[in-house]
Amino acid sequence: MTEIDIEKENKAIAQEYKELLRISYQTLSDDDKKLIRKAFDFAVESHKDQRRKSGEAYIFHPIAVAKIVASQIGLGATSIAAALMHDVVEDTDVTVEDIEKMFNPKVAQIVEGLTKIAQVKKDLNISMQAENFRKMLLTLNDDVRVILIKIADRLHNMQTMDSMPAYKQEKIASETLYIYAPLAHRLGLYNIKSQLEDLGLKYTEPEIFADIVSKIKETKEEQDLYIQDITEVIKDSLEDENIEFTIKGRPKSIYSIRRKMKAQSVTFDEVYDKFALRIVYKAQPNEEKFVAWKIYSIVTDHYRPSPSRLRDWISSPKTTGYEALHITVMGPKGRWVEIQIRSDRMDEIAEKGYAAHYKYKNGATEENGLDVWLNLLKEALESTELNAVDFVQDFKMNLYAKEIFVFTPKGDIKSLPKGATSLDFAFAVHSEIGVHTRGTRVNGKLVPLNYVLKSGDQVDIITSPNQKPTSHWLEYVTTSRAKTKIKNVLNENVKKLGEEGKELLTRKLRHLKITMSETVINELVNFFNLKTSLDLFYRVGIGAIENAQLKEYAAKKSNSFINFFKNKIKRAPSEIPDINAQIISSNYDMLVFGPDQDKLDYTLSICCNPIPGDDVFGFVTINEGIKVHKKDCPNAISLQSNYAYRIMQARWIDSSQQEFKAILNVTGMDTLGLTNQLTKVISNNMHVNIQSISLSGEAGIFNGKVAVIVRNNAILTKLIENIKKIDGVDKVTRVYKN
Repeated sequence: MTEIDIEKENKAIAQEYKELLRISYQTLSDDDKKLIRKAFDFAVESHKDQRRKSGEAYIFHPIAVAKIVASQIGLGATSIAAALMHDVVEDTDVTVEDIEKMFNPKVAQIVEGLTKIAQVKKDLNISMQAENFRKMLLTLNDDVRVILIKIADRLHNMQTMDSMPAYKQEKIASETLYIYAPLAHRLGLYNIKSQLEDLGLKYTEPEIFADIVSKIKETKEEQDLYIQDITEVIKDSLEDENIEFTIKGRPKSIYSIRRKMKAQSVTFDEVYDKFALRIVYKAQPNEEKFVAWKIYSIVTDHYRPSPSRLRDWISSPKTTGYEALHITVMGPKGRWVEIQIRSDRMDEIAEKGYAAHYKYKNGATEENGLDVWLNLLKEALESTELNAVDFVQDFKMNLYAKEIFVFTPKGDIKSLPKGATSLDFAFAVHSEIGVHTRGTRVNGKLVPLNYVLKSGDQVDIITSPNQKPTSHWLEYVTTSRAKTKIKNVLNENVKKLGEEGKELLTRKLRHLKITMSETVINELVNFFNLKTSLDLFYRVGIGAIENAQLKEYAAKKSNSFINFFKNKIKRAPSEIPDINAQIISSNYDMLVFGPDQDKLDYTLSICCNPIPGDDVFGFVTINEGIKVHKKDCPNAISLQSNYAYRIMQARWIDSSQQEFKAILNVTGMDTLGLTNQLTKVISNNMHVNIQSISLSGEAGIFNGKVAVIVRNNAILTKLIENIKKIDGVDKVTRVYKN
């Protein structure tokens, strides 16, 4: 590189620095400017020998990230300094301790958080990738600014990916759509979210992206004229009311147009609301709401509103802090147009999210403004129990969820994600209330626990100290808070039942003249084809292992040394987990497929003959449905490398820990009090719940249909035997259709 080029580059770097100070959202004090200058000089020196793939000096990247942090996210001097140095520790010999000595502990802590994220290995499988996201999200507990700067870093990387190979572009773009765009959304950074989504689409579906961009350009002139028509009509009426305002047209993001085309199976031309109008008005804080509704009144004098598409985020702001009034009106040429009404303060919060939030809190600083914001995201990080993939799925779901607002019996308002149920509400009020929920009333009416709430509902929770969650509850809730708590309680129940089962097993074995020992437990684990001692104790605790089966074990133990020896060879005790294993094995006798654990039809492949408990995967064949292979099957490598898209995750689950519905037909002679006797017998059977019961009698004969929820077939068989003993009952048969 020639001297002139270097001189030119240095001038450009100096220009970038001036621009950084000029566009800062916060008002910078002299001390702030000194801190930023020091960080800038340090970063320039540290990166002086580095260049990006495009050939330009590396320092342009940290400066660009700092500019996004300063203007688009709106953070202060501490964050700008950290953004300038975000790659220094990772890329040079500088340590976090050096930064702490030269600057201050807060800057060093943020740089350390960013370095931790940067050191995460790339190109890993999904579960490792999820584990890395979990680690990244846990840095929120240190300082939310780490994530905000990371989002800025990701935005600049997305803006400058052209010189990368296509496979890397696609991977980074997918990751961006998967986690960074939802994070930006949850932090109220709507502009950045839209940019990340559009750039994500550019690299994941380049042809579709290019097609939409060219069509937007073609129709821009027509759209501008359309917006102008509406503006002219509204403008005069607003001016007559002495409202100070600006009106601007806002095209919908490319990504949201694509999403609409996909969801509604329509072409670009058939997407009607491709743009929105935004009316931003000036008003004193105490008059903001009044003026917003006044503008609403003026707009609806001219255009007919759609009552089902009114969104009042002024009376009930989103948890991200977003405030606005959204109305959809029928504009000229019979087109629906969304009009957003917000004050200049609301507009700033919508643009900057968190940074603008504390600007409007009197005397708030960047430091204490952060504490309030952190609480928005900490909930999804509460549990360490979830595996990484579930954790990221739950976290992501809660990031993007739209909100509804519901009321407590006293009239307090609670915000929940759209799709939340009455049981979610119970956990939102308090975890202990959630755990002991017996029933729920919505607007005074008793409803099921999985009743989906709507904005404006008033919810009352009925609790009972004896109520406990069941595994079905996981299907009744959508929020990560509720799921996490239910899973924790279920795990505690398994351990508790396991402890009770251990004592019960000791007594039962003593009765059979067998002393409980580690060897005996290992033999029993083998005998019942289980994996852990806790698995064994749990089954005894719930009544899935009965006395007859234990007698069979005792008989084999005393009569047949050979059978016992075979069992020893089949699975050596050394392979069996320790008696104090804390987690019950979930791999047992039922196959489920995919991340949602769907129960699908399958056949076991004859090339490797998998049995319950083997590590397996599903392979979607062309003519024979799903075939299940062992992971170490001789054909596995070939199938996975050549037909990766046809491979399905599969795993064995413990059917005794699931609950199933069974329908019984009961017939016999109609006798007095039969219904009472029938319900009494069912209720006296442990681990059986009645879902519905209907009896009809005619000329002394009765027919009954009983739907029960049971854990396994052994419990159901026992129940049928007990029903048959009732005086007057003739037949009890199980039916397989409602």
